[in-house]
Amino acid sequence: MRSLHPRIRVVWVLQAALSAAVLAAIVGAVGVFAFDLGLGLPVAVFGVLIALFGAHGLLRYRVWRYEVREDALYLERGVFTRVKTVVPFVRIQHVDSRRSPLERATGLASTVVYTAGSRGADVTVPGLTPEGADDLQRRLKALAIDAEGDDAV
Repeated sequence: MRSLHPRIRVVWVLQAALSAAVLAAIVGAVGVFAFDLGLGLPVAVFGVLIALFGAHGLLRYRVWRYEVREDALYLERGVFTRVKTVVPFVRIQHVDSRRSPLERATGLASTVVYTAGSRGADVTVPGLTPEGADDLQRRLKALAIDAEGDDAV
């Protein structure tokens, strides 16, 4: 199984910092305007949240794996709840290569695989180089086309 590019940790820690800042601002606004508290509480909330969310991002990197096998795309991820996903090639509808602003800033990209099924039936492989994301996109497209005549799992 392949792991993600190490720079994805930077993306996830920056996302954690942004989430912690937003939540701390909300706590600060409620604390100051509703309860006449000082700014100590939002600063403490930010510190605790950045530590928790940042640690989660770092642990997330350690368990995230993917592999393209002869029959399907296999994904393994999850810090608290481990999730193993199998995407048979016959279920793939289309594949996108995506680069968010944070991914562009860190030189990374993601590949999004859309599958037949209910709404939200898609999986994302983050933390790839742009070339790696494009290669994975092309490879999955070719394998999905080849598997089109096979029976679904």
